[in-house]
Amino acid sequence: MTSRDAVSKLIETVCTERELPWELTGEQSYVVTLPGQNKLKTACNLIVGEHALRVEAFIMRQPDENREELWAWLLQRNARMYGVAFSIDKAGDVYLTGRLSLPSVTEDELDRLLGSVVTYADESFNPMLEIGFGTAILREWKWRVSRGESLANLKAFEHFVERHLND
Repeated sequence: MTSRDAVSKLIETVCTERELPWELTGEQSYVVTLPGQNKLKTACNLIVGEHALRVEAFIMRQPDENREELWAWLLQRNARMYGVAFSIDKAGDVYLTGRLSLPSVTEDELDRLLGSVVTYADESFNPMLEIGFGTAILREWKWRVSRGESLANLKAFEHFVERHLND
């Protein structure tokens, strides 16, 4: 077996054993669905290249506002992260990306890498939304209150709304 084949087999085994939904999306390219609390699902692409395993996970579309504040926040987070880092594409959409040499891909390292993706995506998601979409969150909250609509799926932002409506 080549290194690429061994890494591909390892991805399939690890994801299956951990009951993570996965599918082959191309030759030695996988999408793994990682569950979360704040960001309910994160689709993580694992691309087995000639020399490295590439990791790409979409986190959030480009922010409506406060782009520079969000970019600064992401860069500060990057300094404390393992295996992946926040990045943006040409449109300004936010991703977690990383690269790992094929010889360093072990079961434990793949588990750590997937754990990093789900942890950083999940714990960063709400703060990122507050920075990049705060006005929309406040507008939606006020609209729902005015109509007597449920706030259940906005409860995670209650502290944010209270802080801004009381200013």
